[in-house]
Amino acid sequence: MHTEHTPCAVCEGAMELREQERDISNIDPQECVHPEDDNGLMLVVRPSRVRPPFSVVLSTVLYCAEFITAAVLCSMYHKSEDGIWMGFTLAFMLVPAVLIQLALTFIHRDLGRDRPLVLFLHLLLLGPVIRCLEALVMYFRAGKEEEPYVTISRRISLKKGQGTPMEWEIGQSERNLAAHRNAFKRAAVIQAFLGSTPQLTLQLYATIQEKYILHLRLALMIITLISITYGALVCNILAIQIRYDDYKVRLRPAAYICLIVWRGLEIATRVTALVLFSTALTHWVILVGMLNLLFFFFLPWAEFWARKGSLAENIEKNFSKLGTTVVLCMFTLLYACINIFCWSAVQLDLTHRELIERQQRWARLALYYSLRFLENFLLITLWYFFKSDFYEYVCAPLLVVQLLVCYSLAILFMLLFYQFFHPCRRLFKYNVHDCLHCVCFRKRVTSPGSRRAKPSLLGEQETAILDDSLDAV
Repeated sequence: MHTEHTPCAVCEGAMELREQERDISNIDPQECVHPEDDNGLMLVVRPSRVRPPFSVVLSTVLYCAEFITAAVLCSMYHKSEDGIWMGFTLAFMLVPAVLIQLALTFIHRDLGRDRPLVLFLHLLLLGPVIRCLEALVMYFRAGKEEEPYVTISRRISLKKGQGTPMEWEIGQSERNLAAHRNAFKRAAVIQAFLGSTPQLTLQLYATIQEKYILHLRLALMIITLISITYGALVCNILAIQIRYDDYKVRLRPAAYICLIVWRGLEIATRVTALVLFSTALTHWVILVGMLNLLFFFFLPWAEFWARKGSLAENIEKNFSKLGTTVVLCMFTLLYACINIFCWSAVQLDLTHRELIERQQRWARLALYYSLRFLENFLLITLWYFFKSDFYEYVCAPLLVVQLLVCYSLAILFMLLFYQFFHPCRRLFKYNVHDCLHCVCFRKRVTSPGSRRAKPSLLGEQETAILDDSLDAV
């Protein structure tokens, strides 16, 4: 039996129950498999051991490490009377922390429950810590008591390109752990792109301006880079899980390595290009940042108005029309902040009740990386011509080439991921190799006879690639 899904304005409520089942569906089906039914189509998997909440612990550790390091660095700035660095560091530390408390409280719906201790700890900005302890307690208690009831979750398991419908019996403790995982995924994204990215940019800029490396500042930059990479990784996983809601999704270690290299190179190159440009043309970087922010903020709303859509009624039972609009604005702000530094992996569709466009738009992905590569090249070139004397001992041409090569490698690892390591690549109608082959084939078809020979086939391939490259089998 299925559980009813309650939609939410920022996708948490809309996908909460479904993603709980999706996360739980990572249980290995070979551990406890029932014989096939009479039709030979359905396998029933009994509850197996609960997976440890590693993602919850990792998110909490990154949150605490970044918060504590930034707080100590603020005290050092205060002692050295660096008011500007201290003010910005404090702002980039507190703003995401407050937003994370609000997000966790909203997702778990604690305002209507009698939990004064949890709410008090959220006021002290310790919400992730108490949530992590709750998840650990649930994990160690799971399986020791008989579950009062279970829920049946149906998913399709992919093996060697063959889809097998399967059923999982999910207990209440497993569902609660999945709810914690999903909440911390949202918190990790907020921490990464509303706190860690501006913090990393600020500290790198301060290091260049002050012309020396402070060890505590270097530690904070490393922590923020890890946090951003993890947040981008979570975006990719959420995008895959949302698009392939009916399938059991599991990433292999090679896929994680490819994702980490892709995202790490992309973010490091982007932040470095912005910081170098800001050291040469300080005021112009504000214009560049605001143009990026405003473009990606209004893009979903422009598409929403172009489609002449309307906000779904009762998108959240506790929200008015105005409240829903405010929450959607906050959601699009997060979407814009992600796209300033890296590809968000999802596209918003405000006309849909789940707010997420399920189809992968290859044309938009290619356009994003093409324009971003050109923008980074332009920023680095302007820095090269207007750089200060501080870089006279640095081989500037070599640095420019290294940044461009690193961003090109990020694109290469992205293509490798979609070609070889995507967990649902067997469901693609066309993969990266087909797209590249189609483009090369079109360039080689120059004679009139060749154009008459395969015009319809080429047109059909291009249309299918651009329209829907990820149709399910």
